[in-house]
Amino acid sequence: MPQMTVGLAMTLLIIGNVIAVFSDALIKTLSDDAAVYQFVFFRQLTAVLLLIPFCLTSSRKSLVNGLKWHAVRGHIWLLGAVFMVYSINAMPLATANAIFYAAPLIMLPMAMLWFQEKLTVPSITAGVLGFIGVLIVIRPTEIDWAAMAALVVAFTLAANNLLIRKLPKHQTVFQTLLLTNVVGMPASLGLAVWEGKPWDFAPLLTAAGSTLFILIYAGFCVVAYRSGEASKIASAEYSGLIGAVVVGLIWFDEIPDIGMAIGTAFIILPLLWLAKVEAKNKRIAKQAHHKPLATETAADTVGVTA
Repeated sequence: MPQMTVGLAMTLLIIGNVIAVFSDALIKTLSDDAAVYQFVFFRQLTAVLLLIPFCLTSSRKSLVNGLKWHAVRGHIWLLGAVFMVYSINAMPLATANAIFYAAPLIMLPMAMLWFQEKLTVPSITAGVLGFIGVLIVIRPTEIDWAAMAALVVAFTLAANNLLIRKLPKHQTVFQTLLLTNVVGMPASLGLAVWEGKPWDFAPLLTAAGSTLFILIYAGFCVVAYRSGEASKIASAEYSGLIGAVVVGLIWFDEIPDIGMAIGTAFIILPLLWLAKVEAKNKRIAKQAHHKPLATETAADTVGVTA
């Protein structure tokens, strides 16, 4: 896949995160006594059914490649999906999403430790300011189980996005998403059976809708993180908070306050600044690369003339 610009990669993440909010909103419509593990299994089942038509022409060999890393990501994704259902149903939509968006900040040290990425001052600054914005939105007075569940989701999102680099480059986005869900299905089915609740297929349609939105988000993540350095684009994940505020207001009557507005400003403005800085650095590097070539050409011309 060709290297894309930082600005384009961040744009894809922004669009993906806004779309993902609708997946969270559908999860929030579940009843309090819904079988969580059944719902998670239904999400994976519907994901596989949606993705199979796009992978029918794939060779068996191409699907088997990198299966170890697909298995790791699939089970991390499953863990995050379970804790996501718990946290979204126990907290306001915007608050839960604000904690989820700790993921980009978590990705910065992870990228440095796992892939030896160099953290630039702009990327660190944008990440820290974004996390300050998250704290302003949450205004945590105490840490309860729902907040801890949301924090687990943030860690799973960060790990999953970074592990995309371990996947085979030749696999398509559809193949990647299919394998991520397929390898996790045995575990999710086992959890659903262990849960011991009667099977209820009423939430199946909700699961299908939630799956469709989250697959679009995951696909955008695969494209963006496979093409750009995680430490430079991860802060764009914060942008979905605006979508969570809007959807929470319209769908669930969750009225944001001045703290939400201030926190959102801390999240979005550094993103715009980071994109501008990275674009400027790229122009400077490109000019520096071409300048010696121009100098050498001029010197060669003088030598030939002499």
